[in-house]
Amino acid sequence: EVQLVESGGGLVQAGGSLRLSCAASGFTFDDYAIGWFRQAPGKEREGVSCISSSDGSTYYADSVKGRFTISSDNAKNTVYLQMNSLKPEDTAVYYCAAGNGLGCYYYEYDYWGQGTQVTVSS
Repeated sequence: EVQLVESGGGLVQAGGSLRLSCAASGFTFDDYAIGWFRQAPGKEREGVSCISSSDGSTYYADSVKGRFTISSDNAKNTVYLQMNSLKPEDTAVYYCAAGNGLGCYYYEYDYWGQGTQVTVSS
């Protein structure tokens, strides 16, 4: 059974930090890219950061470059998103997803977690 479980969301003040975790199971981790996506009310789901578990290549949305860092622990089948210098506009539901493409577009991803809420207060 393919399963992705996000954790680590919460409420933080602007300028604070959170680390999100995505625990994956039920598939060959090295064959997939893992992505973090977010969706704010009234907005389209966007790719925040994606990583290939095979070669470690990464992508970051322009809006989070220099503030967010994606990393993986293949032994634990887990991908992390370290979020620093958080801004109110980062407020969204954050989802992790697995796919076998090379990009960071939502339609390239096949398996999705349930999401975790991140709220940044000003």
